[in-house]
Order: sequence, then C-alpha cells, then structure tokens
Amino acid sequence: MRSVLKYIALAILVTLANGVVARAQGPGALDQIIKRGTVIIGIDLGAPPYGYLDDSKQPTGSDVETAKLLAKDLGVTLKIQPITSENRIPYLLSNRVDLVMSTFSITPERAKSITFSAPYGTNNSVIFAAKDTNIKSATDLAGKRVAVARGTGNESLLIAIAPKGVQIVRFDDEASALAALGAGQVDAYCSDESIARSLNGRFPGKFETKFFVENGGDFYAIGMKHGEPDLLRWVDTFVFYHRVNGDLARIFEKYVGAPLAPLPAF
Repeated sequence: MRSVLKYIALAILVTLANGVVARAQGPGALDQIIKRGTVIIGIDLGAPPYGYLDDSKQPTGSDVETAKLLAKDLGVTLKIQPITSENRIPYLLSNRVDLVMSTFSITPERAKSITFSAPYGTNNSVIFAAKDTNIKSATDLAGKRVAVARGTGNESLLIAIAPKGVQIVRFDDEASALAALGAGQVDAYCSDESIARSLNGRFPGKFETKFFVENGGDFYAIGMKHGEPDLLRWVDTFVFYHRVNGDLARIFEKYVGAPLAPLPAF
C-alpha cells in the first residue's frame, strides 16, 4: 500500500513540476503574435520582384503580398522589418522578427539554425550579364568580376562552379549587386533569374541570362526560430491552404511574370 501511495505522490509531483515548467516557459510564439496583434516579418526590400519599394516608396512584391495575406489570416497587423540576405538568420535568432519571408532557400546548413516551413515558391539561379559579354558557361567566368549578394544560396552556388581566375565581388544586398552590374562595375551577376531580369526595366534589351547555375530546384520557404511547433503548424497550414486554392500561384505570376512550378511536399 505504501509503495502505491509513494507512486501516486511521485506522479502528482511530476505533474505539478511539468505545470510549473510550462508556466515558466510562457505562451509560444503563435500565441504571442496573436495577443500582440502584430506579426513582424523580415523581408528584403532590395530584391525585386519579391520585395521592393514602389514609386510611392511603399513595400511591394510577391513576398510582401504573401506576407500581407499571412497577417490577414492571422487576424493581426503586418509590420515589415527590412532585412538583407546576410542578416536573415541573426534577426530571427535575436527575436527582431517573428518570421522571415525573403526567398529564403531551404538548405540543410540553414536548418541547423532555424526552422523552415513547407516551400511556397521557387526560383532559378543564373549568371546574368550584358548581351555583348562573352559568357556561355562557368569556364567563361575566368578573369571576370561576378557580383553576388553575401549570405545567399547564390553565393554558395557561385563558389561551387567558379573557375580559377574568377573574381567574386560580394555585396550586402541584391540591390547593390544589381546596381554594380548596371553601372559596369562588374562583368556579371549571379542571382535568382527573376531578380536579375528586373534590371531590364532600367536597361531595356541590354542584359540577358547567360546560363543557369541551378534550374528549378531552389525552393524557398518561411523561416522561424527552432522550438515553435504551434507556429510552424499554423504556417504550414497557411502555405497548404493558399497553394491549393491558387493564391500562391496567382501572386507569384503577378510579380514574377511566370507560372509557379509545382511545389514538393515537405
């Protein structure tokens, strides 16, 4: 009988202890966002057509419109925190943003630090240069200056294919790298094709895609801190719902100008 009572007492203590721990940990990120009434989402506003400022200096682009849809579904106000490719993970880990929506490519290395949702978009990594620049393959990059945004998946891809003699010129964001190509400070630019093609708006007919570094396999997702299962489940539900009803494809095609490729299960 005593052993039974001891077992019951121990079970009660464990239950109480678990309750204390749960209260000490407080509400999860999803509950905090809803209670706050605001979701803070990091977006690179120098990466058209995904994120940029329109003629009225207002944030726009496919990531911006998708973020607005996410905030609407949450029933909260959207606050956009401008970020760069390099500081996406530090902003998440330091709680400066709740989520990152910035063509955040899914990689095993990044997944060591943060959690990815199901993918909601895809892009192609390319080498982009002036039409009269003789580049047909990675070998032709030897002796040339190639711009790339620091901390991006494109930087890693460029390093992997770079021949001896290429000069990789790193910039803090896509906008600076784009500007360098437009100004003739570099010979080529490695980036997502949709971002690179935005340069044609300022220089019609001058630039073109030279070759694909990676074609159709670069899926991007919404990033968040580890240890937030409720938030992850909700975001995955958001992605699933708007993938099925066609909203993600509609937004992508509106800004990118091409159909959204089929998204894999994740």
